[in-house]
Amino acid sequence: MHFTLLGSVSAETGARVVALDGNKQRTVFAALLLAHGKVVTDERLIRFVWGWDPPASSVNQLYTYVSRLRTRLGDGVRLERGGPGYRLDIGDSTVDWEAFRELADAGGAELRAGRYAEAERGLAAALALWRGPALTGVTEQLAGAEAPRMEEARLCAEEHRTEAALALGRHTETVAGLTRQVALHPLREGMRGQLMTALYRCGRQAEALALYEAGRRALADELGIDPGPALRGLYEEILRGALPAPPAPERVRSVLADPVREAGPPPEGAGATGLVPSLLPAAPGDFTGRAAEVEAVLAALSERRDVVVTGAPGTGKSALALYAAERCRDAFPDGSLYADLRTGSGARRPGEVLGWFLRALGADPDRLPGTLDERVQLYRTLLTGRRALVVLDNVTDDAQVRPLLPGGGPSRTVVTGVRAPLASLEGTRVVQLGALGPADAVRLLTAIVGPARIAEDPEAVVRIAEFCDRLPLALRIAAARLVARPQWSTTRLAGRLAHGHRRLAELRLGSLDVAAGLRHAVDGLPVRLAEAFVELASAGPPQLGVPDAAVLLGTGWEEAEEVLEELTDARLAEGWSAGADRRPCYRFPSLVRLFAQELRGASLAVA
Repeated sequence: MHFTLLGSVSAETGARVVALDGNKQRTVFAALLLAHGKVVTDERLIRFVWGWDPPASSVNQLYTYVSRLRTRLGDGVRLERGGPGYRLDIGDSTVDWEAFRELADAGGAELRAGRYAEAERGLAAALALWRGPALTGVTEQLAGAEAPRMEEARLCAEEHRTEAALALGRHTETVAGLTRQVALHPLREGMRGQLMTALYRCGRQAEALALYEAGRRALADELGIDPGPALRGLYEEILRGALPAPPAPERVRSVLADPVREAGPPPEGAGATGLVPSLLPAAPGDFTGRAAEVEAVLAALSERRDVVVTGAPGTGKSALALYAAERCRDAFPDGSLYADLRTGSGARRPGEVLGWFLRALGADPDRLPGTLDERVQLYRTLLTGRRALVVLDNVTDDAQVRPLLPGGGPSRTVVTGVRAPLASLEGTRVVQLGALGPADAVRLLTAIVGPARIAEDPEAVVRIAEFCDRLPLALRIAAARLVARPQWSTTRLAGRLAHGHRRLAELRLGSLDVAAGLRHAVDGLPVRLAEAFVELASAGPPQLGVPDAAVLLGTGWEEAEEVLEELTDARLAEGWSAGADRRPCYRFPSLVRLFAQELRGASLAVA
């Protein structure tokens, strides 16, 4: 069996989840697990379950909870009476909290020994065991007594992993995650110092110094103290420009180029550097959910099939592609290529992308072919026999992506995009993304904001997730607003999002903007289809059928159905079949409807 404490308290045997009744039974179970086989007295268990004012029947109720646990956990686990209380012997079963501690301790030892790559891998594996705030689903008494030390262990592991990454020279990749952590824990000088180091090594000295000053003020205001000697010393080194370089920077991995085959010398313009390209951006460290979709991508790649990841704007297609690519990195030892095929003004030309790829593959930059066809031929020649992964992000249509496919051989491609016609690419596995499930939506908010603020008003958090249509992009923006505004409660943000006329404005922060993705999708529609979208999504009912659409558009049923299907292909509408006659039904998600209402209002204002 496997027992989970790092998230919702649960027990699993094989693929079956053991039923646990309510937070009181979960509390008894978790308290016994945390005792590591030692006896927990009745008095202590009762205090964890009911606090300092238990009911008169508390002893009998406790016996009932223990009896039910015995029945449901089965023969592999011994829950027995021991003097004044109970003890739990889990035998060969595993507990995620124990596994985390072992991995974190081993990673810390590797870090102290200067084996930074091994340390980072071990600590990343430890942190991956966390599925949310520790001890979710137990009483506040047990959570208050045990969760803080577990959260402290997690934060220490985060600091150790970051220390290893910085030692390896991976400062650029750490800035985003550290920025979030410092906002969540402004008084942790270790994390602040790590972010200062990362910023300085990224050439952002002024920001590093400003970060120190912000921390100094926070410590003075909250605790009435000055920064410690370690942070002050780091500040002085940055001020003088004397911060040492990373102790063990990762070198660019290289391999000998494949020997030239009997067919002759490499094509004209091909290089011979032997460098292995690695163009993939870092996968999101807080990637949440999508287990089935990730496994579908990995399974397809292992079967030597290309993959198309598609879904509505904001569903996290890019994040999933990068996360899956990171997980299968070892299967593609000859490198990775990446390109974002969308620009601020439209679609990027394949010829431009091929220029990037050819240079990364070692072609002489001064001798690149001038025509698209010649670049395609050289690109596929250079990939011959190589096992490389190509990720093509934000693709507009199949015509844009076809010249960038490696052709035959062991290299594989992952394509992300909104439009359904991408499914026409031959030999691909299509993985379609929708909204996150309710639990995963809350987990994503928790991963970004932190468990303490999420726990303030769980109901408000659920409402925030629903106001965001449980879209990863919208959830990230909402969470980022909470991080940027520590004075806001989740209740306050939920109240602001409840106002439909300002919700899209609330879901905009920096370069993240829900409306921008929707605007890009609508701008790609023919004029007549865009006008139909505004009419149907802004004025129609939340769910509509073909007859409803025909009335709103003033057309026949056949034409109305064609419009709805085209909007579904553009991922602006969702379609399904209902009733015994399997009639088609359609809906526009709430954020899409609000965007259409804004477009309609702007059109009326201009008129």
